[in-house]
Amino acid sequence: MLTLSPFSNATSPNLLYPHPLSFPSLQFTQLAGSHRRDLRARMSSESLPSLPEDLVVLGCGAVSVDFLAAVASYPKPDDKIRSTSSKVQGGGNAGNASTCAARLGLNPRLISKVASDGQGKSILNELESDGVDTSFFIVSEEGNSPFTYVIVDSQTKTRTCIHSPGHPPMTPNELSQSSLACALDGARIVYFDGRLHDTALVIAEEATCKNIPILVEAERIREGLDDLLKLATYAICSAKFPKAWTEAPSIPSALVSMLLRLPNLKFVIATLGEDGCIMLERNVNGSPDSEEMDVDVLLELLKQRKDDSAVLPTCISSPVIQLTVKGVGAVNGRLFVGTAEKIPPSEIVDTTGAGDAFIGASLYGICADMPPEKMIPFASQVAALGCRALGARTGLPHRTDPRLASFL
Repeated sequence: MLTLSPFSNATSPNLLYPHPLSFPSLQFTQLAGSHRRDLRARMSSESLPSLPEDLVVLGCGAVSVDFLAAVASYPKPDDKIRSTSSKVQGGGNAGNASTCAARLGLNPRLISKVASDGQGKSILNELESDGVDTSFFIVSEEGNSPFTYVIVDSQTKTRTCIHSPGHPPMTPNELSQSSLACALDGARIVYFDGRLHDTALVIAEEATCKNIPILVEAERIREGLDDLLKLATYAICSAKFPKAWTEAPSIPSALVSMLLRLPNLKFVIATLGEDGCIMLERNVNGSPDSEEMDVDVLLELLKQRKDDSAVLPTCISSPVIQLTVKGVGAVNGRLFVGTAEKIPPSEIVDTTGAGDAFIGASLYGICADMPPEKMIPFASQVAALGCRALGARTGLPHRTDPRLASFL
């Protein structure tokens, strides 16, 4: 019988439940959220587990100033409407993920570029106030810093981003070898959001030489992203990316294809917004006689085990198995289905940066050696909390937030 081990945290209750499915030799486990509300009340910041020993994470990618405007509904062409609320705040995928990691207790360093204009100074000041090390930034005396207009539709709970890149763009020769060595010194993991691809590749190659794990965000197909993915240890993708990149007919089959094409990947996650996420983890110790199952069939079986009454994020996993895709191949590993928090519509304010929050929390999970069964609900909960305020960073929780206590 294949089962998962319980949480490594001895103070947490065993929340793993085996669920036999229609394949008698297989057994599945679920991390439920039903007991968390009672547990949350009993936990305080004093009872939190200790921080990971390896706290330094290095990020490279986009930063910006976000000009956010919430509207009752998205305007029609030639409309004139009023905002219901507004905010000016730092943004950019790497900036947001690094801010999230800092609030969770990590020590993020960030490599990016701004101009010495007012917006650039604002970007740096805000990151520094949250504990992000900006000493490796390139600051141009000329040009402009990146900025984004964000329209938040309160009716559909969606956001539209209009981005203006910074100028001049960052080039690899602006990052000296000595600065790169200092930035990587002591880093537990390096994270790339897919921007600044030429500079990112130089950093990634050096990190690979130093055996530092790499997490790559694959939001959409970008120039240079393939080169980063070849070096990646972990990949976290948007819902659309896996199928677009592999041309596979489904997300599960696309994840199998990604692990087959990218032999360095330990896991790949596709985030699905309110539908949670799907994760495929490679098993490096797989035996050739492992049971086989079509990955799409397995996903449907896992979905049947979801507790539709659960409000907080949950995680359901398969045992180690040969996951097959007809005409493509097979990967020995485990498939995970993560659910998102069921946030009351009245509490959803802005989904801007939810994916960045998920990545920031995943960086924490990797540094803390969380098993996937624990990391996925934790990252989902951090992302959900961020959706309750205007802007990508306003609602990002700190590690001591009581709403996270039962997930740590």
